[in-house]
Amino acid sequence: MTQAEQRIRIPQAVIVKDLAELLGVTPIDVIKELMKNGVMATINQVVDFDTAAVVATDLGFSPEEEGSASSADEAGTSEDGETVAGSTSMRVEDEDDDPNAVSRPPVVTVLGHVDHGKTTLLDSIRRARVAAGEAGGITQHIGAYQATAADGRTVTFIDTPGHAAFTEMRARGAQVTDVAIIVAAADDGVMPQTKEAIDHVRAAGVPMVVALNKIDANNANPDRVKQQLMEIGMVPEEYGGEQIVIPVSALKGEGIDALLENVLAVADLQDLKANPQRSAIGVVLEASTDRHRGVTATVLVQTGTLHVGDVIMAGLVWGKIKAMSDENGKRLKEAGPSTPVAVLGLSEVPPAGERFTTMADEKAARAETETRRRGIEAAGMTSTAGVTLDSLFGEIHRGTVRDFNIVLKTDVQGSIEPLVRALEALGVESINVKVIHASAGTINESDVNLAVASKGIVIGFNTDPEPGARRHAEVSKVEIREYRVIYDIIDDVERAVNGLLEPIFREDEDARIEVRQVFRVARRNAIAGSYVREGVVRRNSLARVFRKGEQIAAGRLDSLKRFAEDSREVATGMECGVQIDGFVDFEEGDEIVTYHMEQVR
Repeated sequence: MTQAEQRIRIPQAVIVKDLAELLGVTPIDVIKELMKNGVMATINQVVDFDTAAVVATDLGFSPEEEGSASSADEAGTSEDGETVAGSTSMRVEDEDDDPNAVSRPPVVTVLGHVDHGKTTLLDSIRRARVAAGEAGGITQHIGAYQATAADGRTVTFIDTPGHAAFTEMRARGAQVTDVAIIVAAADDGVMPQTKEAIDHVRAAGVPMVVALNKIDANNANPDRVKQQLMEIGMVPEEYGGEQIVIPVSALKGEGIDALLENVLAVADLQDLKANPQRSAIGVVLEASTDRHRGVTATVLVQTGTLHVGDVIMAGLVWGKIKAMSDENGKRLKEAGPSTPVAVLGLSEVPPAGERFTTMADEKAARAETETRRRGIEAAGMTSTAGVTLDSLFGEIHRGTVRDFNIVLKTDVQGSIEPLVRALEALGVESINVKVIHASAGTINESDVNLAVASKGIVIGFNTDPEPGARRHAEVSKVEIREYRVIYDIIDDVERAVNGLLEPIFREDEDARIEVRQVFRVARRNAIAGSYVREGVVRRNSLARVFRKGEQIAAGRLDSLKRFAEDSREVATGMECGVQIDGFVDFEEGDEIVTYHMEQVR
């Protein structure tokens, strides 16, 4: 195979099974290569280009990153092999090169502190901007809905239970949010949960719009909230920053149009596009079993168009869509990009955050499901392995990760600032130590999810994990480190960061030897009778042979003798006999320099 034939184009994100097909090997081979490089993955997990490139290189290919997210669009074939641009987030976008790609509505998640009006804001948007239902006024909760802005454009809202669900989906690899709305009450300010939600959104790399709610409250103080936002690095536009802050009253419905307008402005900067003419790809938002209707799943179509009668597969679950409806209970025949719909017909309840793809038919879906199941069983894995320090180190060494992410929990608020400052000062060269979230309290499942989603670890100072968090960490293989002394945290992280760096070795010279006589023991063996001019010669040292100032050989001292006896070392001014592994062409007057490699970092 020539080098040109070894070149292979890999998408920015690709499922393990599809990577195996690209490389012409079995999924088990790919999983084994991933495991060798510290990455635990299942057959249907998405890996990013950098990780896939390592596997491809190890298998003898020369990988190139694919620039388009639409090169694999062929009807009638398994859509699991579609190019999914982005990262491990499974966000289906960047379809600019696709001639059939068109602008799609942004997908928005609303997050914030309890009692700051998140639910009221969603209800207000729904009342003001959602068309009346056409199914006898019956409204069903499907976890998502679409609203229309004043300019007629559509915005899709995902109604999650909070940032924990937001991060749990990210932990599964399903980042579906284009813009996040952070709700902060003007009469209460930036509370711990507000900051936690902001940290989770930041970790996801999703742009934010702040909805400053309850501006009509008697004790509202918008300026104080803006000051608090500045203290955590979110400088409002009116203060010269880039953070959009929109005053609203969810209760009275004031500011809703301005909020939607700014959400669309932020979305426009991302130039969100999708191809509605291809087969559908998307993500499961939530699913449950209804005694009368069977399995009901709310899915978000990310690209392509989903039709009634399509066969879809999500992980190890598949089914033919029997019916499809929107949040108003209105029956639909098809759903385009960024459209949330409730579907009936799946065989089992798929987990939230699972990616779904469209299959050619039920036979193909059933066969693919069995292939995935066998692959998972053969690999000895029933769930995605999470983050440990070992796997994190491996990824940083390969260059796929540049941040050492830490979720920090302490017993008291006062410990947070000095610890964050000390930890983030430990970054070196191209490795950043980032405390992506810090708060006081016990370590909970949300903290573990954030560590999984961000490929980080959880550090607890004078605080313990909740039982559920500990179990979740064990299943997800996320490392929780508990400390009672601050200096121990600093020392361990510093050692870890230094361990992440490629080691640097220094060559230290041990001795210089002059060859004075050559003894031929056999045709393929020779002993150099030598005199130690400088230093101490040690057995098994590395050595270089020089003749008239030029190096002619290098190897290791295979034998060191003093007279006829083996010797461990020979000092300056003494004679010795040496043999160098793989070199027999000694001549009188040759100079041998022995040395060892000293690790300096």
